[in-house]
Amino acid sequence: MKAYLSYTDEVRNALENNLPVVALETTIISHGMPYPQNIEMAKEVEQIIRDNGAVPATIGIMNGQIKIGLSESELEEFATNKSVEKVSRRDFPYILASGKIGATTVAATMIAAQLAGIRVFATGGIGGVHREGEVTWDVSADLMELAGTNVAVVCAGAKSILDLGRTLEYLETHGVPVVGYRTDEFPSFFARESGFGVDFRLDTPEQVGTLLDTKWKLGLNGGVVIANPVPESDALEHDKIEAVIQQALDEAKQNNIAGKKVTPFLLDKVKQLTAGKSLQTNIALVRHNAAVAAQIAVAYNAKSK
Repeated sequence: MKAYLSYTDEVRNALENNLPVVALETTIISHGMPYPQNIEMAKEVEQIIRDNGAVPATIGIMNGQIKIGLSESELEEFATNKSVEKVSRRDFPYILASGKIGATTVAATMIAAQLAGIRVFATGGIGGVHREGEVTWDVSADLMELAGTNVAVVCAGAKSILDLGRTLEYLETHGVPVVGYRTDEFPSFFARESGFGVDFRLDTPEQVGTLLDTKWKLGLNGGVVIANPVPESDALEHDKIEAVIQQALDEAKQNNIAGKKVTPFLLDKVKQLTAGKSLQTNIALVRHNAAVAAQIAVAYNAKSK
């Protein structure tokens, strides 16, 4: 395993000295946002984590290695290279063996974080059960990873293009706690509300850190969803964004777009239909998640020592 992992000096030093570290994904850079907003966001989010007392570890695959932390030039490569592959659990061996460049999804980033000994991960939104998933069986591998991989995922809920009810049912069945961070309602990515509740509400990083420490010390394997709503000033109205998503879904179906191409298509279409407002919201929620994740990583690190 160790032969496949490489670290930046900053991340290696943090892990060797038991400092709080927050994992970050690269799919959001390569497939989730356009250039140059993607590279600006990536650098800013890393700095936000540092400013909140933790060390950022942006994860990606390059030259047969799982990179735990990226240099500035490597971040730029993920932001600009159009041939970057999207990597989930099934894709790891192929991308590593072929030496291709791969951006890690939520599932893949969780796997890499656990291999590296990182317990907290900040992202935008998790994947889940797609709408009409009961017909298509289109269910994100993120959910299976959350069921078995010991990494807490700080997110703005699940992407609102998904079937949120079925996504939450899947998480419940697999024993994944869904924690509302300062909220009683499960956020829906672009909006603060969804109509669905959370399992537990916690209001401080220390409370979340204690929950994580307790869960894993009990030997209860699997992740935790820490649902952190987008700040009110940046949120979109739930009903309006729902109408936009429905239009985007109809276009995806008309164009026979399926599989891993669905989410990037829908996010891009939503951006077009909201005149760019959804991209601003996406960046805002990632920033917010990074800050909260760093605070939780610090609290968990203090508790687990």
